[in-house]
Amino acid sequence: MILFLDTSVLLAAAGSETGASRYVCTQGGPRHGWRLLTSGYCVQETLRNLPKLGSGAALAWTTVVEPVIEIVADVVSLDQALVFPKAKDRPVVISALAAQAGVLLTLDRTDFHASLGPQLYGMDIRTPADFLIEQRLKGSICIRNPRGLAI
Repeated sequence: MILFLDTSVLLAAAGSETGASRYVCTQGGPRHGWRLLTSGYCVQETLRNLPKLGSGAALAWTTVVEPVIEIVADVVSLDQALVFPKAKDRPVVISALAAQAGVLLTLDRTDFHASLGPQLYGMDIRTPADFLIEQRLKGSICIRNPRGLAI
């Protein structure tokens, strides 16, 4: 399964050791065979905003997050209609579609989820937590809490 991670997910994965975004990068991708993609555009946005999260986030970015993601080309045009009011986020959506991602993971509920809905041209749009819950309900993953109990 191909997952495209937008900037908000990359920042959350670097900034929080216990969140769903970090789980996708550290446990989900390698363990479940998910390809984790992002674009150069998202990486640049991440690097620009990473200092706001502190030095621990910068270290996590270079040691935990960056090594498990593949950077795909930025794509800015699409051969299909796309009505999306947020110009700064269009390259994210278009790059995810061009990379044939099955799921675009984003924490931006306002700009992505509210504007585009749960799916666009066959690509699901989910938060990392919602994606993980769906995977658990399908029986595709078993998430362990800090005490080692399966949830």
